[in-house]
Amino acid sequence: MTSPSPTRPLPRILSIAGSDSSGGAGIQADLKTIAMLGGYGMTAITAVTAQNSVGVQAIAPMAGDMVAEQIASCITDIGVDAVKIGMLHDADIIAHVARALEGVKAPIVLDPVMIATSGAALIDPEAIAALRELLFPRAALITPNLPELGHLLGRSLSTSEQMVEAAEELSQMTGAAVLAKGGHTSDARIIDVLYMPGSVAGEARALHFEHARINTPHTHGTGCTLSSAIATLLGHGQPLEHAVRLGRHFVIRAIEAAPGFGAGNGPLGHHAVRRLD
Repeated sequence: MTSPSPTRPLPRILSIAGSDSSGGAGIQADLKTIAMLGGYGMTAITAVTAQNSVGVQAIAPMAGDMVAEQIASCITDIGVDAVKIGMLHDADIIAHVARALEGVKAPIVLDPVMIATSGAALIDPEAIAALRELLFPRAALITPNLPELGHLLGRSLSTSEQMVEAAEELSQMTGAAVLAKGGHTSDARIIDVLYMPGSVAGEARALHFEHARINTPHTHGTGCTLSSAIATLLGHGQPLEHAVRLGRHFVIRAIEAAPGFGAGNGPLGHHAVRRLD
């Protein structure tokens, strides 16, 4: 299947996330993804980071009211067809984001960004409770990786079987669909699980997606890219299951096309993805 046709209405996608100075993740990865998938990208920046392929050197969060003003500026004038939420540094930002999104009917894809690929913490530990209370119930889809899913549920997860159970548990807690990403398991292949509650799928069900592992260090920004791809495809009107399938294909193609920049976990090749076969 080809990527969405440019003759279709241009979906307006709002990314609420942090800035990655090296361009591999965060707002920068989101905008590249949205553009390549035929969407119109807008941003509300939650934090400025100094980071690159080897780590995060500094983080400066935005004031919560400034984040809310950015959201309002986009929604009241341009409008929005889907929202992607990424890095939310602290409870004040989370509270302002939740209030700014009141009344928004567009689907929200929430990537609970907690730890960078390099291992650096990207969220205040006290903010996790606010995330659960204020934003999880608003999300159409939550996209944790295995360590994030375990952190949210307060236990260690290491296998695909545990991941399936945990995805169902988080979905039941929040009412949202959950895409649990299995890249941190020891499985020979990458296995992701999409759990859709009955309110989303008619009857609750879990779908498995898998692909061969790609032998590369250049995976910086994969979570940001996947969540913004799914949001863009939802903005195009794709059903959730199909948006997840195509979003995963986009990430795989972008990993395969990585330019090889940086001494550590380098960025993806968003620019090179022309088809979603």
